[in-house]
Amino acid sequence: MFLGTHLLRLDDKGRLILPAKFRNELENGLVLTRGQERCLTLFSTREFETVHEQMRSAPMTSKEARDYLRVFLSGASAEQPDKQGRITVPQILRRYAGLDRDVAVIGMGNRAEIWDAPTWETYLAETEQGFADRSDEVIPGVI
Repeated sequence: MFLGTHLLRLDDKGRLILPAKFRNELENGLVLTRGQERCLTLFSTREFETVHEQMRSAPMTSKEARDYLRVFLSGASAEQPDKQGRITVPQILRRYAGLDRDVAVIGMGNRAEIWDAPTWETYLAETEQGFADRSDEVIPGVI
């Protein structure tokens, strides 16, 4: 399970050392792709296969589904961590998420997200109060 916030740095070659707590889950490979709010989404290969299988049921006649799948899958990149737990973040994905040097890797349970660190701080500052003030159920069955 992916949890927490990890403040890390990309090296000059666009490589990222994965958080130590995430490495066991990702040792058999991972998939990076475009996420929403201009971050990257990181899945274990196994979880990505599950998500992809769910996507296969989207109707081909739905323009919204086609648009989503095009953006989501055209940016997908299968990666294998090296012995130091590093992965290369492809340039096209670094550009999409505005990643330069400082990044925040945040756990999202079954996946992680990679954010430009200043962008993450701004997003969090803008959404924390709404989280604290929430009185209605956002996710069914979750407090």
